[in-house]
Amino acid sequence: MLSVLLLIAAVALFFVGRGRTGGWRIGAALGALGGVLFGVFSCVHVVSAYEVGVPVTFGKVGTPMTSGIQFKSPFTEVTSFSTRPVDLNLYDKDVVEVRSSQGGVLYADVTIKWAVVPAKAVELYRLAGTAEGVQARLVLPDSREIIRNVFAKHTSEEGYASAREQIGAEIAASVKERLAPRGIDVTAVNLRNVKPSDKLQDQIDKKIQQEQATERSLEAARTAKAEAERKRIEAEGIARANKIIERSLSDKVLYNQCLEAYKEAAKANPVYAVPCGTDSNGTPVIVDTGKD
Repeated sequence: MLSVLLLIAAVALFFVGRGRTGGWRIGAALGALGGVLFGVFSCVHVVSAYEVGVPVTFGKVGTPMTSGIQFKSPFTEVTSFSTRPVDLNLYDKDVVEVRSSQGGVLYADVTIKWAVVPAKAVELYRLAGTAEGVQARLVLPDSREIIRNVFAKHTSEEGYASAREQIGAEIAASVKERLAPRGIDVTAVNLRNVKPSDKLQDQIDKKIQQEQATERSLEAARTAKAEAERKRIEAEGIARANKIIERSLSDKVLYNQCLEAYKEAAKANPVYAVPCGTDSNGTPVIVDTGKD
């Protein structure tokens, strides 16, 4: 546009200065030269490496420009999109507040790495206008929505502990599936941290305490049962042993054992009592071994 204005000014100076001194003509010539040079340079556009340009001429979107020197109309404006991966960090003030299937509130820290697909740059320009618009209007809202939807399918305990890897994989798959048709390549989704809210943390602590108390009660019951079983087995063993002894100790055996015991006693005591007697009836007698 500036080159056109310079050309118009040069032509005007030329016609105005036709009947005047040569200075006017020199000025017109310089203005025309400047307009031509500026026009030439305005027709050249350099697209940087790892970028793609979207040309727009009088409101009409053209074919994407790849990196390198490109030629265009002076009236064409080029909007550049970086094709390098960009990190969308959802933490601190941008942390995603989610709810579990049980209604518990959690806070998810997520990093999403995405990049523009060069072949889809025109579609992205129509949808968002700029690279910043792509993140603000497409990547950010869709990612937050998907993160909330995935967490809503899981319990609180799964969200912050047991199923974090599974949840991260589900988020990554859903985000890629949602954004790929729009020309956004999601290369990585990292579920960095999941923190329960203060209220949910209190509920978790109370549940843990209840579980620990229940476990202690069960352990005490198991210990008491085991002790009772041990005593029962011991009592049964004693009873069986007594029955064996009872069957093996007949009256004759007891009589003979008694006699053997008191034979030893007679060696030290000439007179002694034999409680088991000397006959088969076991009548007690007094034996004096000092007599002939």
